[in-house]
Amino acid sequence: MGIPPLVSPGPELTAEQKARYARHILLPQIGLEGQRRLANARVLVVGAGGLGSPALLYLAAAGVGTIGVVDDDVVDASNLQRQVVHGVKDVGRRKTESAAETVAGVNPLVQVVRHDVRLSADNALEILADYDVVLDGADNFATRYLVNDACVLLGLPHVWGSIYRFDGQVSVWFAGVGPCYRCVFPDPPPPDAVPSCATGGVLGALCASIGSVQVTEAVKLITGEGEPLVGRLLVHDALRQSWDSLTVRADPDCPVCGESPTVTSLVDYEQFCGMPGASGGADVDSAAPEAGFGEVSATELATMLAERESGQRDFVLVDVREPGEREVVSIPGAVPIHLDRFREGTAAPELPRGIPVVVHCKSGARSAEAAGLLAATGRDDVTNLTGGVLAWVRDVDPSLPTY
Repeated sequence: MGIPPLVSPGPELTAEQKARYARHILLPQIGLEGQRRLANARVLVVGAGGLGSPALLYLAAAGVGTIGVVDDDVVDASNLQRQVVHGVKDVGRRKTESAAETVAGVNPLVQVVRHDVRLSADNALEILADYDVVLDGADNFATRYLVNDACVLLGLPHVWGSIYRFDGQVSVWFAGVGPCYRCVFPDPPPPDAVPSCATGGVLGALCASIGSVQVTEAVKLITGEGEPLVGRLLVHDALRQSWDSLTVRADPDCPVCGESPTVTSLVDYEQFCGMPGASGGADVDSAAPEAGFGEVSATELATMLAERESGQRDFVLVDVREPGEREVVSIPGAVPIHLDRFREGTAAPELPRGIPVVVHCKSGARSAEAAGLLAATGRDDVTNLTGGVLAWVRDVDPSLPTY
């Protein structure tokens, strides 16, 4: 299904532009007019991370005139395995600053607009309204639903990508022309039901595969050429090196783009997705007594471990993370019992009564769930490590790596 071009042609190309974009101009489907549309286009990239990195590079190389990038994060060493718009010298810098500098090096003829903020219900409509197409490279469900709803309300198409381990997905959501994201994924999964790349890992090169498809779709939308992935969901398995296309349809009962929409303004998407602390901003400490378990800091745990080593106390330290996470960094003396086993109810019988239990994960959220489930079995000697292994590295042993 072809779609008319989203962007009108800009001014005539200069000699410099013609030389730079000659390989595009030689394509009959793009030509001079299509390249002028690209030069006149405004594309927003949500997230300068794994998907945003290749997207930014290829949008710039393609000659998209104005590229916006929204991200409030800074570059971490663990990003460099896949976020190719950043380098070693950029660690600690704002991702938008690093990305803008790299894009300028790729193509100084394009303009980069930095949005050094976290996209939220308060600012999304104002930011997105200034663009023709949105590329969603978000790494969390709250932002994905936010971007979708904002695009529907503004009448914008958005090119969505998702990656995890060796798998990727891409589609173009365009309410009124085809389905929106909510038509196909009406409800977010339960919190922590789907591990993130930060806990489950991701093949770095997969980001390039999915990000480049996103840019291809954006170019097609801008120029009006080809058949965009509207009404189709592209699924990639890098291990099998396969691409499958699934037909998806608009839902007439969709709450945001259906015949009788109930979502007519942006909402609290962290609360919608059930993210920890979403209602009222309560932290784990304040929630812990109600959940039936206590909290311990990293420095307190270090003291407890020293006392256990000397025989002054006894307790079991449980690590509920994925095996790969433990291979990156572990707290000495922790016993691995995956969170799923707490959910299934098979972990509790393995932990003897009468010996206190301390649970930990990467940052404290998954272990808080495990602690709550264990406390629900009638135990009153369960404690959660506040801040998880990240707090341990920060406060106890900074020589250890983080991820």
